[in-house]
Amino acid sequence: MAGARVPLWAICMLRVALATVYFQEEFLDGEHWRNRWVQSTNDSRFGHFRLSSGKFYGHKEKDKGLQTTQNGRFYAISARFKPFSNKGKTLVIQYTVKHEQKMDCGGGYIKVFPADVDQKNLNGKSQYYIMFGPDICGFDIKKVHVILHFKNQYHENKKLIRCKVDGFTHLYTLILRPDLSYDVKIDGQSIESGTIEYDWNLTSLKKETSPAESKDWEQTKDSKAQDWEKHFLDASASKQSDWNGELDGDWPAPMLQKPPYQHGLRPEGIGKDIWLHHKMKNTNYLTQYDLSEFENIGAIGLELWQVRSGTIFDNFLITDDEEYADNFGKATWGETKGPEREMDAIQAKEEMKKAREEEEEELLSGKMNGREHYFNRFHRRNEL
Repeated sequence: MAGARVPLWAICMLRVALATVYFQEEFLDGEHWRNRWVQSTNDSRFGHFRLSSGKFYGHKEKDKGLQTTQNGRFYAISARFKPFSNKGKTLVIQYTVKHEQKMDCGGGYIKVFPADVDQKNLNGKSQYYIMFGPDICGFDIKKVHVILHFKNQYHENKKLIRCKVDGFTHLYTLILRPDLSYDVKIDGQSIESGTIEYDWNLTSLKKETSPAESKDWEQTKDSKAQDWEKHFLDASASKQSDWNGELDGDWPAPMLQKPPYQHGLRPEGIGKDIWLHHKMKNTNYLTQYDLSEFENIGAIGLELWQVRSGTIFDNFLITDDEEYADNFGKATWGETKGPEREMDAIQAKEEMKKAREEEEEELLSGKMNGREHYFNRFHRRNEL
């Protein structure tokens, strides 16, 4: 008897049920967002946010997000959620950002904070766990920041990850996994991946080998060499009858063959400088401290500077499930990205048409003014 088939929708629902969503914000309830987000009062000159879908959008309501409103200002705002630890779990951070003002210099990144962050006094000195997202300034800086806080230091990804610089909405995703691998996605496509061990500058965290550790290693090395040679002794050989242990010492059993590896397990003919077993540095810091684990995650926020305002932040998500994040991105940004570009194209055509009409009016007005000027000159001449 064939087994019962499980519907696809049931599998999808099960997947959603297994996912843990720590934070999700789409701003679909109008001005009630002000009950969840706290504007910092640390500095009276901080810029203010408003809820807006911008000048062009894919859906007027679904595309509403937090928009910066004042030029040349710092901004600081955050939302709190139930604290959690991502120890042993995947951590996915995702959101959309739209620089419809064609950003010239300013941040479009987010920060993830410890649960004890002081929201009312949030500022550039507030400790954060993760900083992720685009940063643009002039021709030189057009990058995606991925900064992790570890052992009282901030460590940034060494790779140059280029961000989007146009005026459309883009989906940014950061994935940190328990095996120290990571993935940075833009618009659902992986643009950079690797391991934290190799792609972050962690030199200051490495634990130098102590003299005691070196001594222990030398003893281990000698014992390993002896153990290795035992594997090649002829166990069936018997000691010679005239062998005197007191005079001749320990009896050396004959070897089955010459050991291919000698001197501390180093292959013959390979120099010491490239024998990794001897030259490998101590990497205990990777097993003692997990670089992608944060014990008390409890808030997300925007703490940044913008020369020209107008950026819109939306569709925030923090979860432990990559598939859930992918589906959430498709259901939000994926549904409105096409209509957004269509509306922008229509507006561009209308603006070009209007500009052309205004130019024609100016030319026509100029000709009429020229004729009037000529008529007035001719009339004055006749009067003279």
